Amino acid sequence: MKTMIKRILLSSSLILAAATMPVSLYASGSEAGLQEATSVSEILLALILILFAAKIGGELFEKMKQPAVLGELIFGILIGNIALLSGDVFSFGNLFSNEIISTLAELGVMILLFQVGLESNIKDMMKVGISSVLVAVIGVAVPMVLGYFVSSWILPGAGFNTWLFIGATLTATSVGITARVLKDLGKLSIPEAKIILGAAVVDDVLGLIILSIVSGIIVSGSISVGSIAYTSFISLAFLAGSIIIGLWTAPKIGAWVSKMHVEGMKIVTAFLFMFIMSYLAIEAGLAAIVGAFAAGLVLDDVIFVNKKEHPIDVLVKPLYCIFVPIFFVLMGIQVDLSVFFDMQVIMIALGITVASIIGKQACSVGVKCPEASKLIVGIGMISRGEVGLIFASVGKGLGVIDDSVFGAIVIMVILTTLVTPPLLKWSIQRKDLMFDNVKTDD
Repeated sequence: MKTMIKRILLSSSLILAAATMPVSLYASGSEAGLQEATSVSEILLALILILFAAKIGGELFEKMKQPAVLGELIFGILIGNIALLSGDVFSFGNLFSNEIISTLAELGVMILLFQVGLESNIKDMMKVGISSVLVAVIGVAVPMVLGYFVSSWILPGAGFNTWLFIGATLTATSVGITARVLKDLGKLSIPEAKIILGAAVVDDVLGLIILSIVSGIIVSGSISVGSIAYTSFISLAFLAGSIIIGLWTAPKIGAWVSKMHVEGMKIVTAFLFMFIMSYLAIEAGLAAIVGAFAAGLVLDDVIFVNKKEHPIDVLVKPLYCIFVPIFFVLMGIQVDLSVFFDMQVIMIALGITVASIIGKQACSVGVKCPEASKLIVGIGMISRGEVGLIFASVGKGLGVIDDSVFGAIVIMVILTTLVTPPLLKWSIQRKDLMFDNVKTDD
């Protein structure tokens, strides 16, 4: 116990030192009449703080037997709100709002889904395909209905468009959080992981369609059946086409690359493939992470004839360790803790959070795989993460979500993101324990 307390105090001291040192240097430079820091120096300063916080936070939470991603998120929140917590003694200003940092974070989540795809198997996912589709459909429909009625009850004067958009926001699932936890626990091969990952892909497509429909209703007051059909067709065609074409072209690419002797050709080829798939996903109107996941699914190390280099997943690992934490820390940095002090915001947040959790738990009804735990699947679909924030920002841009509702949605995203890792870990350990007890009884 004493050792744990010492580790917590040491970690807290380190992160405080990391947080205050760059600010003090930045401030002292201004007082000395030095020129304003260039964008390059600001980016480097932001990366130093983000990566340092990620590793200290991850280490601390792993020592407490919790997933490292939870430490990255919470330490990100602390960094993002250091001015509030310190009484404005320290402030980073716009240090983390740089577009390059945001791009690096997006690259991080793409690498995460690419790595998840590499460690997944299409044939295994096809075995739970029906469950994935059912989980996704139920997990989208129920939260949207619950979100609509809960928001209309808590905010009776907000209006139909606001209620509709809040409901739409609750449909989104962030596969990044769940995938990271499953990977950290070494559980990407279990049936529940395959169902969750498959459902997340379908969920993304359904979420895109719903966002398109709701936005169309708000902008024009009506919705075109043709635009819905077009969006649906493009989304489904991309998913099916990318996997079919990828499975056909990947072996040919691997054979060609294996004949080349340039160092690092395998990892460069893998990333080129990921970038192409992600680009095509964006052009199709989908999220880049869908393309990255599809690229990982079809790019198996077996296609490379030359085995002199390490497997792809091993080559990707160093980049994974650098860029993926940037995404999770930055997600925490973007959270404004001041919204927690508004009681109306808290009431809205609690209402839609309960609706979002219950709604995703209902999706476990769609699990038809006997070996899979409905509880694990339901918990794995809870997290809203960056997807929920994207929905909220669109709603704010359309003028149907004001600052208080936006703050409530942010709190909902925080809560669902923070509760998912420990609950997912607990549910998996619970299943493992029950399985061990059954073996012992036998």
